[in-house]
Amino acid sequence: MFARTPRLLLRPGWMEDAQALTQAINDGAVLRNLARAPSPYGLDDAEAFLALPQHPRLPRLLAFTRTQGAPRLVGGCGIHLDEQGVPELGYWIARPYWGLGFATEAARAVLAMARANRVGDIRANHFIDNAASGNVLRKLGFRFTGQIEQRYSLGRDALVDCLLFEEGEDGRMTPDPAMDLYGDAMPAMAA
Repeated sequence: MFARTPRLLLRPGWMEDAQALTQAINDGAVLRNLARAPSPYGLDDAEAFLALPQHPRLPRLLAFTRTQGAPRLVGGCGIHLDEQGVPELGYWIARPYWGLGFATEAARAVLAMARANRVGDIRANHFIDNAASGNVLRKLGFRFTGQIEQRYSLGRDALVDCLLFEEGEDGRMTPDPAMDLYGDAMPAMAA
């Protein structure tokens, strides 16, 4: 699966991307907001991730800029099955590219691919102290379910309160407690 957006090329990761992936994601500020990425994130971790088989209906892609010179890895985005087998959206953006709309742009493309493959009822989540990720989810039409659960973060080596989101149908939003805690001071951009 490949996708082109106005600014990004999204494609599966290849083994040749291991060094760029390691450099882009191995940042404590990024890793602390990811549940399944170890911290520190080394070349072996990147190679293991890139060697994972691709599910035919669930995109798992790296996002590269496709404007202004040579492509640069800005992040990753995909749909995976959670522990209960429910499709879940995940994404991360390298810190130099935070606040530029790349997470929303990449996730929109990945969600369109998943829907084209008849994958529905997609959920998402973010750690309670990552309000920027909540903003991305709301822009994509997700709504906060009102549920908070603890999820383990490898990057933090701890259980962290996590806000659960589902695809919105009627456009109404349930207030997101992360917005109450942090308001406009959004500390991070990875989910």
